[in-house]
Amino acid sequence: MVSGTGVNSIVSNFEVTVEKLVYGGDGLARLDGRVVLAPYVLPGERIRAEVEREKPGLVRARTLEVMEPATGRVEARCPVFGRCGGCHYQHAEYGQQVTAKAAILAEELRRVGKMEPPAEIGTIAGSPWGYRNRVQLHVDGGKLGYRQARSHRLCEVAACPIASPKINESIETLNGMLRDPRWPRMVRTLELFTDERQVQLNVLETDRPVAKRFFAWCGERITGLVDGVLDYEGRFRVSRNSFFQVNRFLADRLVEAAVEAAEGETAFDLYAGVGLFATALARKFQHVTAVESGSGAARDLQYNAERAGLGNIHVEQRTVEEFLQETERSADFVLLDPPRAGLGKAVVRRLGELGPKQVAIVACDPATLARDLGGMVAAGYAVERMTMIDLFPQTYHVETVAALKRS
Repeated sequence: MVSGTGVNSIVSNFEVTVEKLVYGGDGLARLDGRVVLAPYVLPGERIRAEVEREKPGLVRARTLEVMEPATGRVEARCPVFGRCGGCHYQHAEYGQQVTAKAAILAEELRRVGKMEPPAEIGTIAGSPWGYRNRVQLHVDGGKLGYRQARSHRLCEVAACPIASPKINESIETLNGMLRDPRWPRMVRTLELFTDERQVQLNVLETDRPVAKRFFAWCGERITGLVDGVLDYEGRFRVSRNSFFQVNRFLADRLVEAAVEAAEGETAFDLYAGVGLFATALARKFQHVTAVESGSGAARDLQYNAERAGLGNIHVEQRTVEEFLQETERSADFVLLDPPRAGLGKAVVRRLGELGPKQVAIVACDPATLARDLGGMVAAGYAVERMTMIDLFPQTYHVETVAALKRS
């Protein structure tokens, strides 16, 4: 028995049948009136598990054995799957992953947004492997890798099957450099970003500043390494710390899904980044206002607009909250691509006051999307179309485009 939890404990080693997958990567089962969450399982599977943590009504468990595998279970491609915290679904056939994510999205809309999802949620998928153009790598004890699942401990990697070929080439090079006495031991976290021709290397965490000679050395070893700015496919300048979508196969299809039904003369692109959506909107609308708070990203956005000859994009470097509060006129179409925290009450309330005819929300978290959609529906909007774009295969992350229209 498990003791000391302040609740009625269950036997530490138990068997359950998985009902469904839930947001976060776990499978949900029930035992003695409590919810059990266990990783690396599939619906319908009978598993043996042990308790990791307990609290009233909930048991977090470790999967020990899959006693009755479900149809759709496959062999994981990565040798550190289950130890590395980066992937959650490599044990599931890819079509099943996409179906499960659409179901999870619908459940979050009901549970958090208190709304019925559209009768049909569209799905867009690409290659489930080799898609990531950006990764963060940690360095500890002379080794390079990702964080272990539910831990800050390092999981050493020699290659990553969801990363692009150029990323893996760079990982191999960095692993070799780590064994060289010139490697700066104070470096803790690195980031690699690529368009398969060029590579951008960013030091995200270090105990003290890294000397320029380190980057010069990296330039000698990493083929295609650029100094600071990466010109992504000759279309988008992306500086250090500027955000860009991580799936190299689906960025354009994401844009198409977000703007395909947009119409009118004026548009706002809020949380605009380096202009992935703004440049597409400028080809459909007479005037586009692109709002981005980051100074580097705003400069990239201005450069990308000018290089594309899109003089109808007006860049505002400020927060979305500041812009919406100070603007007196709305646009015909408003696109929002917020961070994981979502729009929040202030933005939703102000959108309701401004009343644009069409709104498209690009969201990377179904729970915050559901919350924001609940507020938009209360403000008089209806969800016309919803599309799940699987930008993050093998993981639980869900990217969604929700198209709304003023009722």
